[in-house]
Amino acid sequence: MKKTETDKAYLNWIYRNIGMGSRRTFERLKSLADPEQLYRLALQGRLADGFDRKFPHKNAACREKLRHMEETARQSDVIGEYEQMLARGIRFAVLGEEEYPRKLAQTADAPGALYYAGRLPDPDKKTVAVIGSRSCTEYGKAMAREFAQALAQADMQVVSGMARGIDGLAQQAALEAHGYSMGVLGCGVDVCYPPENRPLYEALIASGGVCSEYPPGTGPRAVLFPPRNRIISGLCDSVLVIEAKERSGTLITVDMALEQGREVYVVPGRITDPLSRGCNELIRQGAVPALSPKELTGADVPGRRTAQAADDMRGRILGLLDYQPQTVEDIKQKYDAAYGTISVSGLYYELVQLCAEGTAVQTGGRYGKKG
Repeated sequence: MKKTETDKAYLNWIYRNIGMGSRRTFERLKSLADPEQLYRLALQGRLADGFDRKFPHKNAACREKLRHMEETARQSDVIGEYEQMLARGIRFAVLGEEEYPRKLAQTADAPGALYYAGRLPDPDKKTVAVIGSRSCTEYGKAMAREFAQALAQADMQVVSGMARGIDGLAQQAALEAHGYSMGVLGCGVDVCYPPENRPLYEALIASGGVCSEYPPGTGPRAVLFPPRNRIISGLCDSVLVIEAKERSGTLITVDMALEQGREVYVVPGRITDPLSRGCNELIRQGAVPALSPKELTGADVPGRRTAQAADDMRGRILGLLDYQPQTVEDIKQKYDAAYGTISVSGLYYELVQLCAEGTAVQTGGRYGKKG
């Protein structure tokens, strides 16, 4: 094993032992001595004392962790355990190394280390976090697929949390479009959660990647999910929100993204739809409305058309509606045949506006003319 990998084996042992959320202690230990020497000090029962001398103001919890490391050092097969982890396809990137994601490293609250399987994002490519509701509507599902597919086709990377709903749908669509996607987990990278996303989890490892600040073997717990959101936004240049309630976990990621200086885009929704209230409120507060994937990919940005053109399009769509609600696919088919191709996101947006104006109604994912 190369010297750098040997160092990382000992750093992995330290990181696992000091526990999650202990970046400050981890960084201080790294400054105290080289990783293998820290292990030797623990074997000799001198680690806590040496740390005490350099950092005399550490708290009781920190002291307890260091004493625990001393007690367990003799039972630890540091190199063997690390080699087994590598053999399982799990890698370990430490903050400060070239391997560690550059964009995340530039954030104030970056984790001290990341475990990952597959590939980390390319730092030189534009990266977008696509996030949203777990219990999404048909509209949300369509938007997640369309935006993620367009991003992948534009050679932009998609990051999300591999959760049910918008997250998983967007990541699946990106992979199907032969793009790259990274799943940031609220558990160890060797744990698939939710279990029904096993095919996506395996596809991400094969064609993209999964990562976590939590050591392998860590099971999913509610308390672990909110902190991982800062990694989702930290890996990215911008964040796209598709469907979010007023009080939603998605909005935690948005807050973190704003603190990190990321731009936030939001797909608008119907003002009476509970799953769009959070999105529409974000737009009211200044987020960028994403009326088309081109808003993010940068080519031919629609939504800049004249009011007259918008009225013409909306009038055409209204003319295609009937009092018997139709699916969006049926309406699109009719529009394409009569006037030329319209994007699914553009059609959804105009339908939502017609409903907001009171000239159309939505029933179970179908749209019709108001009677």
